[in-house]
Amino acid sequence: MHHDKLKRNIEFKVRDPATLLDFIMKAFAGISRSSAKSCLTNRRVMVNSVIVTRHDFALTPGMVVEVSKVGQRHELRNKNLKLLYEDQYILVVEKAAGLLTIATAREKERTAHAILNDYARRAWHGRVFIVHRLDRDTSGILVFAKDEKTKTKMQERWNELVKVRGYVAIVFGEMEKDGGTVTSWLRENAQHTVYSSPVPGEGDLAVTNYKTLARKDGYSLVELQLETGRRNQIRVHMKDLGHPVVGDKRYGNGDDPIGRLALHACKLEFIHPATGKTMRFEIPCPARFKQLFKLQ
Repeated sequence: MHHDKLKRNIEFKVRDPATLLDFIMKAFAGISRSSAKSCLTNRRVMVNSVIVTRHDFALTPGMVVEVSKVGQRHELRNKNLKLLYEDQYILVVEKAAGLLTIATAREKERTAHAILNDYARRAWHGRVFIVHRLDRDTSGILVFAKDEKTKTKMQERWNELVKVRGYVAIVFGEMEKDGGTVTSWLRENAQHTVYSSPVPGEGDLAVTNYKTLARKDGYSLVELQLETGRRNQIRVHMKDLGHPVVGDKRYGNGDDPIGRLALHACKLEFIHPATGKTMRFEIPCPARFKQLFKLQ
């Protein structure tokens, strides 16, 4: 046991079956029910090293309950990563444009994964596991798992668990159609550039649904829904339509009017891998996107 952990947390061994709230009230004799509940809601209680917030959580003999001392509540403070949701299984965050999701063999810089691992070490002496990725220059919603079992379950059942993956993009040119679907087979060349194969069936099937929200001064604001989540899928499909994403240095025309790739993962709806509940997350369109279209 590390000394810093001893100083920070008070540890109790469970001897008899009990609900977590009752156990805390007994462990801290004289504590009020509302104080015990606030320990849970403030994520100060861990059972077997995992944060638990449910007051009716069933404890069994042999489990270890740790309560962190007041003032030691850890928060994720990072300008490039904002915590949207956390429970004992998953973390949902909003990633800024320019931040890698995870280190690649070529790039070893600071990543969303590294920032969250630091947070996990401080908050519950653990780590996080990657479930899916966003391109470095795409902003928006990302999910991480807090244990290997949850990560595996989410990755293996991804297409079944994820119900909505919504993006918003600004593209060059005024879209001809108000909506449609792009389907192609994606391949990657030696330079890691993704392209649509001219031969159907060669590569990975990719399907993108789009809806045109606004057209103005040679740009369009487009809402996109992914049926498959392939690398660079939206960027390649918009290029295929002749309307590359604004600020896309790889698949676009080099123009960068808002100083970033204009692609934002704004909606994610999925079935929670452990509880079976439907989780819905929606974040606003970045201010710079709206400014280009003079939207409020």
